[in-house]
Amino acid sequence: MSEPKDPERLLAEALQAQARSAPHPGPPSGGWPEPGLLSGTGASPLERERAALAHPPRKPAAAPRRGVPARPLPVYWVLGLAALLGFATGAVIGLITLF
Repeated sequence: MSEPKDPERLLAEALQAQARSAPHPGPPSGGWPEPGLLSGTGASPLERERAALAHPPRKPAAAPRRGVPARPLPVYWVLGLAALLGFATGAVIGLITLF
């Protein structure tokens, strides 16, 4: 009795058989593209820098904000939060040192 084949191997063989029987579309209408850099310049670092400086990336325009403008946080809230964090940290350190 033969052993059951690995499902991954069966799938790989099925995909290979399907790829072999698929028709090849041929070269594109304009021919195969030449391999090269996306910037269109040669391999020289100087040419890449010149191309980058000649065509700086454009930043999208910021969308106008709608709604209530943000107000700064009052000083007493900042001091209160700092005091609470300090007390919490001190309590944790105190508990750690007790045990």
